[in-house]
Amino acid sequence: MIRTLQNTIKQDKECFAVPKSVQEAIPIHRLWPDGIFQFGTKYSKTIRFSDINYAIASKEDKTSMFLGYSELLNALDTGSTTKITINNKRLNRENFRREILLPRQDDYLDGYRAEYNAMLMDKVTDSSNSVVQERYITLSVHRKSIEEARTFFDRVTADVTSRLNHLDSHCEELDAVERLRVLHDFYRTGEETEYHLSLRDCMRKGVSFKDAICPDSLEFKRDHFRMGEKYGRVLFLKEYASYIKDSMINELTALNRTMMLSIDVIPVPTDEAVREMQSRLLGVETNVSATCS
Repeated sequence: MIRTLQNTIKQDKECFAVPKSVQEAIPIHRLWPDGIFQFGTKYSKTIRFSDINYAIASKEDKTSMFLGYSELLNALDTGSTTKITINNKRLNRENFRREILLPRQDDYLDGYRAEYNAMLMDKVTDSSNSVVQERYITLSVHRKSIEEARTFFDRVTADVTSRLNHLDSHCEELDAVERLRVLHDFYRTGEETEYHLSLRDCMRKGVSFKDAICPDSLEFKRDHFRMGEKYGRVLFLKEYASYIKDSMINELTALNRTMMLSIDVIPVPTDEAVREMQSRLLGVETNVSATCS
């Protein structure tokens, strides 16, 4: 196994303790208003980015996008980990009404506005249109203090944002309230409009932010889990096929279901990567020679 991968697994290995409550099952020990979360000695920061319309691009544009994406991955710091997440979640109708629907103007056009709004609401009421997709990049790193972690994130998030903007993707860093909103919408599916969290109020009242986002219950079975009144299952893709279409991720996330798909990226130093590729190539050549003889 590659040394960097071994070190990452060793660093991320935590002593497991059976949680005594659903709040303890949420892996956040500490957070800061700017969106940095801490779990053990590991700090994380999340960036939300928009789609880049890869599917409808020309062949030349697809090649350019792929090279830009490769440069983004190659620019990630070794010693850190990156998680790319595609989140299919239920449409927040309150936000939809506030941001999309046309408000009344008390003039003769209000009838047309009402008809237009009714048409849009009929569309989103349809189950095939009630799921929206958001995309995140979460950067994680082990550091001794929040100051060191914040210095790292200031540098890396600026670089990642710049490279995503080069791919015509709009980016924004999520603060603590927005990151907790993502968790709330996942833990409490169907209650998206009920999220109202103020960190200042939590500190003033002496209550935990986990109380506002945790599910009513968590129950784990052999092949599934139950979260409140919802049932779920986790699938882990361990080995890739020898040939993968560039549309595989899009096909998986096109399912009209509430789901999260994550891709974990562990940057490896160039010298280790070269040695690993040489070792695998030597193994292939050895197998070919043995077959021919």
